[in-house]
Amino acid sequence: MCDEKTERDAAHYAKKHNTMDRRQFNTLLALGALGTVLPQFAVANTSLNRQQVMVNTPDGVADCLLVSPSTGKHPAVIMWPDIKGRREAFDTMGSRLAAEGYAVLVVNPFYRDVKGAALPDGIEFPAPEARAILSPMRAKLNQDAVVSDATAFFRFLDEQPNVDSTKQGAVMGYCMSGAFTMYAAAALPDRIGAIASYHGGGLATDKENSPHLTVADSDALALHAIAENDNERAPNMKPLLTEAYKQADIAADVEVYPGTLHGWTPPDSKVYNEEQAEIAWAKTLAMFKKGLV
Repeated sequence: MCDEKTERDAAHYAKKHNTMDRRQFNTLLALGALGTVLPQFAVANTSLNRQQVMVNTPDGVADCLLVSPSTGKHPAVIMWPDIKGRREAFDTMGSRLAAEGYAVLVVNPFYRDVKGAALPDGIEFPAPEARAILSPMRAKLNQDAVVSDATAFFRFLDEQPNVDSTKQGAVMGYCMSGAFTMYAAAALPDRIGAIASYHGGGLATDKENSPHLTVADSDALALHAIAENDNERAPNMKPLLTEAYKQADIAADVEVYPGTLHGWTPPDSKVYNEEQAEIAWAKTLAMFKKGLV
């Protein structure tokens, strides 16, 4: 739910808490000091195999990061970023997950329009110029496009020597891509064993194409980590999600995280809530261990 109200909330939070922004995050990363400030991201890259890869899809070629332990075969995970696109924060989170024993594909969701950074240098979200660039690209990511991408991404992953394709995979989505996880799980129930959505918007509405209506077609365990201010603005989303999973007899952790604002999990976010993000991360790892078998 990236709109003017959530951005005002974010600006107020950042001013009050003196939080880190994307530029500061990237600076710490470049200096090799990120692990000092955020020790949970101090991943030993020497134990990981990191590759910039190009993945063929029906709509073009997606530039992605593939990262996994340097030896062995591992369950596959697709990580979709938020509306700001693939960037260092998500590559860092992908590496952290890979260190837990997964082959992670961090994707550029906007590959149809741009390779690399979604926004030019000097233009920061949520400036009007940023919205003008991102909105048309976001509009292309409808349910059919997402399912097509997910199918291509798993096809690519299953061809990799470091992927154990005999085990179920997972998908992770943030903000706009929370719904992507649900679309993918419904379309690929035999391939996806778990989904994780963080501060996803519009996951359950009264519209006929609401993502929660796809739950019945999925077999995946689910985690939906909802921001407190998102819940205040859309109080029906949590109960609708909960009921959908109950009716489908699927185990789901659908929770509102206290003290969080929309966008609270990426470490380069102005509203990054380290305590709650770590709780959600631990729950995600526990779910993956249970579901990716």
